[in-house]
Formats: sequence, structure tokens, C-alpha cells
Amino acid sequence: QVQLVESGGGLVQAGDSLRVSCAASGRTFSTDLMAWFRQAPGKEREFVAAITWSGGTTHYADSVKGRFTISRDNAKNTLYLQMNSLKLEDTAVYYCAAGGPGSNPYYTSRRYDYWGLGTQVTVSS
Repeated sequence: QVQLVESGGGLVQAGDSLRVSCAASGRTFSTDLMAWFRQAPGKEREFVAAITWSGGTTHYADSVKGRFTISRDNAKNTLYLQMNSLKLEDTAVYYCAAGGPGSNPYYTSRRYDYWGLGTQVTVSS
């Protein structure tokens, strides 16, 4: 099992920056891909960004490309999402996810076996 705990969410103004973190524990060696998803009120959960533990390959949703940066610190078993130039539409609960080897695409929820409980990010005007 892998446990994921997000932190760092909060209330910010449009244009501000915020960094959310995800602390992983347990059998983290069994995972090779970690990601951030988000879910806004009344909407489905959507992919934000993903990163491989080994190679550091990253992927981003078009809506956040150029504004958000996903990174990880393997020594600390921690995943980060640096969010710059935040917009009102970035308001959502942000979830950390981890998955082992698999064939499902990285941008689908099915790819991930473990999920955190989420951290709220609210962007105000």
C-alpha cells in the first residue's frame, strides 16, 4: 500500500502563485508514475500533470502548460506542484495520485492505484 497526503492548498488571488505538496509513504518503490488531478465543483476530475519517478519525464494538461510545474524529491518521497499565474478557473480540490506500471494512459484516473484525500485551492478575483 501507498499512502498519499496533500498539503499547501489555500486561498489566493488571481495572478498569485502557490505550491502544493504530496507526501508519499509505504511501498512507494512499487509506483513509477505520480500525478496531480483536480476537481472543481460540479465537474469531473481532470488530469493536471504527471511525472515519472525514475526519469523525471513530465506531462501537462494544455490548460496549465507554461504556468504549472510538477516536480519530485525522491529523497523526501514528496511530489510538488508549483502553480503560477493562477486563474479563477484553477479553483478546485487538487488530488495526488500514484500508480505502478500499466497500460492505461497517464492522463486517465484508471492509470493510478493510490489517491490522496485532496487539498483545496481557491483563487479569488
